Amino acid sequence: MAIKLENVGIAVRDLEAAIAFFTDLGLTVLGRATVSGEWTETAVGLDGNHADIAMLQTPDGLGRLELFEYIHPEAIESEPTRPNEIGMHRVAFSVDDIDEALEIAARHGCRPLRGVATYEDVYKLTYLRGPSGILVMLAEDLTKR
Repeated sequence: MAIKLENVGIAVRDLEAAIAFFTDLGLTVLGRATVSGEWTETAVGLDGNHADIAMLQTPDGLGRLELFEYIHPEAIESEPTRPNEIGMHRVAFSVDDIDEALEIAARHGCRPLRGVATYEDVYKLTYLRGPSGILVMLAEDLTKR
């Protein structure tokens, strides 16, 4: 059986803010829609499923994020996930310049959880809180300089 990763879906409290954050980092919006009806209820397993969605893609065309803001049922707020919690963990991106990426993130009120680390002179990386508390990892490959 062939398998490939199609996308990572993330529920957000403010779709426009999430789109602005990820597009400023360099992703592009492939499409937007409002989805509802029996097919979405069946696929998602949620009665009354009704959401605004946006599909974003990385510049290399290989990675996609599907962002969705629930209209119905009302979204459930939860504590943002911590790096050591079981379950959906984070979304990670390689960037050409981590300092520039952090400047962009800061314009959206997003800062590293602790700082920027260097791993064996190979990567500079950090975790930050993105929109809706999403954990985002940014990594710069130092061997490509």
